[in-house]
Amino acid sequence: MKQNFDWGLVRSFLAALDQGSLLGAARVLDASQPTIGRHIAELESQLGVVLFERTGRGLLPTASALRLAESARAMEAGAHQLARSVSGAETAISGSVRITASEPVACVLLPPVLARMRQALPDVQVELVASNEVTNLLRREADIALRMVRPDQASLVAKRIGSVKLGAFGHRDYLRRKGTPRQPPELLQHELIGGDRNEEILQGFATMGYPVERGHFAFRTDNLMAYWAAVRAGLGIGFVATYMARTDPDVVPVLPMLPLPELPIWLTVHREIRTSRRIRAVYDFLAAEVPQVL
Repeated sequence: MKQNFDWGLVRSFLAALDQGSLLGAARVLDASQPTIGRHIAELESQLGVVLFERTGRGLLPTASALRLAESARAMEAGAHQLARSVSGAETAISGSVRITASEPVACVLLPPVLARMRQALPDVQVELVASNEVTNLLRREADIALRMVRPDQASLVAKRIGSVKLGAFGHRDYLRRKGTPRQPPELLQHELIGGDRNEEILQGFATMGYPVERGHFAFRTDNLMAYWAAVRAGLGIGFVATYMARTDPDVVPVLPMLPLPELPIWLTVHREIRTSRRIRAVYDFLAAEVPQVL
């Protein structure tokens, strides 16, 4: 047997053995009859044996061919298994995906969505980073981001997937103690929860025509999870996303007529990593599911 044995010829050998003729093997393999004949002759030359006797009725396998057939079929089975393994590796979606989002989105909005994604993509592990820094994607510290502002970096691709509705809310215990405001001006007689250095709520009151200053806020914090905890604890009336308020039945809306803005939510990914099937699958899942819980 020559050292440069061509294992690729085994396929033609098995087809000829199974079909009993060069013509039948050629049809099965979608090749020409002369090509199959050359393959058989080359295999016989490499093995140094005669594999078939040519008769008027076709090919008659020799004892050497029958001995070779068992090993050849094992090789064929191995080749098919290898093809299936490679195909599975190409189609499987597995590995880690790092997602960054603001604290409220990361702590309240995403967990039930990620629980459903775990069922849909069981081989994907999620790393969740609670942060508002756009630079997380630019430094490749995260794969996907959910943000309330659209990034302007050319290397990032953003898709608006919905809007976050805001509302004024108070805990039932607070409202029992202090009463429920019926008109917007009555807010100024209530204990309010506001920002510390962040002036967005102050600006919101100014837009509505109410002269509110930091001193009007009975409790101030820029940490949004601490802010939400203060509302739930009954420290006063605060302004939170409706998706957060829905998680506590004891926190109820007040003054639904307030003209509060809706915040767009953007799903952002780095342009160069959109080609990753793993990241693409998570990106598509979030794009479809997050709007359902806003």
